[in-house]
Amino acid sequence: MDPERRKKRVALLSVFSNASLVALKLAVGLVIGAVSVLSEAIHSGVDLVASGIAYYSVRTSGTPADREHPYGHGKIENVSGTVEALLIFLAAAWIVYEAVGKIIRPEPLEMAGWGAAVMLLSAVVNTVVSSALFRVGKETDSVALIADGWHLRTDVYTSAGVMAGLGAIWAASYLAPGVDLHWVDPAAALVVAALIVKAAWDLTRRSARDLLDTRLPGDEVAWIESLIRRRSPVVTGFHQLRTRKAGPFRFIEVHLKVDAKMTVEDSHRITQDFAREVRERFPGATVTTHIEPCDGACGERCTEGCLLDPAARAVVADGRRR
Repeated sequence: MDPERRKKRVALLSVFSNASLVALKLAVGLVIGAVSVLSEAIHSGVDLVASGIAYYSVRTSGTPADREHPYGHGKIENVSGTVEALLIFLAAAWIVYEAVGKIIRPEPLEMAGWGAAVMLLSAVVNTVVSSALFRVGKETDSVALIADGWHLRTDVYTSAGVMAGLGAIWAASYLAPGVDLHWVDPAAALVVAALIVKAAWDLTRRSARDLLDTRLPGDEVAWIESLIRRRSPVVTGFHQLRTRKAGPFRFIEVHLKVDAKMTVEDSHRITQDFAREVRERFPGATVTTHIEPCDGACGERCTEGCLLDPAARAVVADGRRR
């Protein structure tokens, strides 16, 4: 199946699953009066908004470059991830507010077993959907899908925590009726909020990184440099290697040094072969290569990326002086 189509399908699956969970958690939370379940409903509501943003972004990011967006639309996935993170922070603040209110003014909790059952269902559904988001996100290098996957995976952990708290209250009502465990409900909600804030912070760092045009990860830059070095001695050196990423798309720029007497046709073939190999490793990458003559006039920047040994460099410099 086409990668773009797979991204859209799994993003749409996330939208439908979140919408169903919001309705179910909200209904049960209001009926039994559990702030932890209601906090999870809000969490899933944020997930629903986030999955909607992710769906829009994966539909838009694959749009080809145009006159107004000559570098494509890939960064919309990074914007999507950043917006999702901000929404999570807001949801966490609301959960803390409600939980603290319940601790100050505790209320008896009825039918805790229903809440625990809903949390179990939520954990199972989100485990399945988040696994699909992670798998397709990694295969297609989609920032938006991976961010949405982390949203739902966080929901799995928080649902499990809330389920444990409600399960304890439900069990205590039968095994130890005199023990007051109603504080467990808002305490579980506070744990949910803490986990949500941690996930939001990690997501913010990952999403905002590419918005600032940070260079590609070290292993990817090292691979590009090794690809250039393998072209020695045809390529005598390189400098000004610059890399960045926008959504799933990578941009690589580099200056290559070649023999000053090389023909335009031969130097063009070098750039074409280099770009082809980069795209085989990073599909969709944009590669810009500038060819320069190796004439022995080596500045500090040129020397750092020189692929000639000292003797060969001296020969080139001597030929220039003559």
